[in-house]
Amino acid sequence: MAFDETGKIWFNGEFVNWKDANIHVLSHVIHYGSSVFEGIRCYNTKKGPAVFRLQEHVQRLFNSGKIYRMDIPYSVNEICNAILDTIRINGFKDCYIRPIAFRGYKELGVYPLNCPLETVIAAWEWGKYLGEDALENGVDLGVSSWSRMAPNTLPNMAKAGANYMNSQLAKMESVFNGFDEAIMLDYSGLVSEGSGENIFLVKDEVIYTPHSSLSILSGITRDSAVTLAKDLEIEVKEEAIPREMLYLADEIFLTGTAAEITPVRSVDKIKIGNGKRGEITEKLQTKFFNIVEGIDEDNYSWLTFVE
Repeated sequence: MAFDETGKIWFNGEFVNWKDANIHVLSHVIHYGSSVFEGIRCYNTKKGPAVFRLQEHVQRLFNSGKIYRMDIPYSVNEICNAILDTIRINGFKDCYIRPIAFRGYKELGVYPLNCPLETVIAAWEWGKYLGEDALENGVDLGVSSWSRMAPNTLPNMAKAGANYMNSQLAKMESVFNGFDEAIMLDYSGLVSEGSGENIFLVKDEVIYTPHSSLSILSGITRDSAVTLAKDLEIEVKEEAIPREMLYLADEIFLTGTAAEITPVRSVDKIKIGNGKRGEITEKLQTKFFNIVEGIDEDNYSWLTFVE
């Protein structure tokens, strides 16, 4: 994925040219990872561009900031409107959006509160995170040797930049080992999530997913998948999942803003089900994409139209 550097970025309330959206090398965020962020998608629906679950994403950004004592100097509605303005000024129909708040330049040291808080929104065109054919043919996962953060180490509920050093270790390991993505276990060895996605298993027509105490980020696409499954009268259980249950699953799929709903064909080189997208995964995918593409009615008020 290469950036088109001709666009505009919203930087502390003003639009600047892409190449002028710079910070100082001694900014606190560079040295200590002091940032919180979101990943949001805008889809080009049949009724025009629309952002998927905008309000929920921005509220989570503020929640992440609250955990890290970051007082974002805008309201949720102001950031939502700024995101829509960013899409408009760049003329995007379909894009990925990255709002981020971070500690800027003033002084260095672990204590962060004397540094200014910067707020930035960028958007760019970005295709399927795990590849164009992944949505149909599935991806290959490997269980990582790196575990998710234990309670009282780093807050898993915050979508914070520092947390993703943990994810990077798992992602690099999985790629070097020939997999598309990693599955991470929690501190006690139970299934947690991918390096940037939540995980679901299907067994005997019941969906299982790790509950929020198992070192997961409670994903917004995860919540959407649970909602759609229940509306399709598919039972969903949020509970502890042992590693070996992965190998015995009939289906596995990942959810996330970037990954959307992506099936899994193997884990640790063990074929899952028939080694291709399963029936329940396909049902959820179809319903999800029909909503975000404007084919089906948005009965959940998930779409915020740009125009």
